[in-house]
Amino acid sequence: MRIRRAVVDDAQRIAEVHVRSWQKGYHGLLPQPFLDGLHPSQRVPRRKLIIQQAAWPCRGTLVAEDARDVVGFTDLCPTRDDDRDAVEVGEIGSFYVLPAAWRRGVGRELMTAAMLALRAANFSSATLWVLEGNVRAIRFYERMGWQPDGAVKNAVTGGIAVRELRYRCEFS
Repeated sequence: MRIRRAVVDDAQRIAEVHVRSWQKGYHGLLPQPFLDGLHPSQRVPRRKLIIQQAAWPCRGTLVAEDARDVVGFTDLCPTRDDDRDAVEVGEIGSFYVLPAAWRRGVGRELMTAAMLALRAANFSSATLWVLEGNVRAIRFYERMGWQPDGAVKNAVTGGIAVRELRYRCEFS
């Protein structure tokens, strides 16, 4: 297992991890026709742009690689939340691991690397958003030291209203 900074050539595989993770992880939480209609090719242009806009150490994408295959990724950036200071607070904007790699330590290693990168960027804390009801992800984040801070936001995904919960981790 190796964690490294993403390069543009990773965009296709990151998009595949993203879609497969949504299809498995959000099963029962989002409409099945919406999940079935997701295709990696729809996400590749955005993934390329995100990777090209990296500005380390504050903004970028890390990938988890196993046997030279990308099996997970995370996007890091200054917080995008209006109620937090983007100089002080980092954000994990995306965090996904290929379902076939779940419960193999990939997520733990990727999250550890993400938290180290955010600390190295001099953020004193970080936040992430998780879909309410995503018990598997919530348990994982809590095991990694993240706690809900009480903030919620409403959005529409797949044509249905969803609620997201914000989690926070303090760096000491």
